[in-house]
Amino acid sequence: MGASLFEGAGARAPRQLKVMPSFAGDLLDPAQSHGDLLVRVAGEDASAVRKAVESVKGVAKQSGWAVRWAIDGFRADNRVEGGRGLARNPFHFTEGFGNPESEREVADRALVRDGQGEPGWAVGGSYQVVRVIRFATALWDKDSVHEQERIIGRRRDGKWLDGTPVREEPNFAADPKGRLTPLDSHVRLAAPDRRDPPPLVRRSYSYDRGDGDTGIVFSCFQRDLAKGFEAVQRRLEGEALAKYVLTTGGGYFFVPPPGDAWIDALG
Repeated sequence: MGASLFEGAGARAPRQLKVMPSFAGDLLDPAQSHGDLLVRVAGEDASAVRKAVESVKGVAKQSGWAVRWAIDGFRADNRVEGGRGLARNPFHFTEGFGNPESEREVADRALVRDGQGEPGWAVGGSYQVVRVIRFATALWDKDSVHEQERIIGRRRDGKWLDGTPVREEPNFAADPKGRLTPLDSHVRLAAPDRRDPPPLVRRSYSYDRGDGDTGIVFSCFQRDLAKGFEAVQRRLEGEALAKYVLTTGGGYFFVPPPGDAWIDALG
């Protein structure tokens, strides 16, 4: 549910929900950004997913809603290892290692708690950030694998540059000058203290719309936008990866808790 859906809701609206701002380096296309309601349809059978999408569009049309934007995504080499969902992005790197392993840890990072100042109906829900990020794959593929790994701050398979095992957290403080893991690498800026990770959970999909338009549909969930996504995004300003990526769309949304009690609460 997007910010505009809660106009006039006052104290019943999620406290932090707003229109996603444009961050440094963004070039947001209004036709691919924001919206009242976000619908995600996912599955292993592509034909079944397409049928479900058409069904959703039909219901929306009958209800007087118009589709603002849509994008197809996929997860190459999708798998679960150590409780984490992993997939390979268009830059040939495996994503998902930063997520927690257990459901309890996922809930701790992603779900709104009592005492946050949120309306009662929102407890157990989550703030979702969606970012459509275009990758300059042709430019990226001109770099050596070694250079790519130093820009990301990890090996393609997820191993750490300092030799720390993939399922353990490196001690960046032991590398203060960035000799092993560059100071402007993506993972080091995103989470400078890997023992105290950002309070968010991510789930991204790759996309390919042809004519070189490839990238990811980045999605993350958190109980607090300011401490989660926005804190990470501010740290990423000036990262070495910036010249290879361009955010063109997306938005902020609120995912209500399971069940339909929140419908009655909203009136």
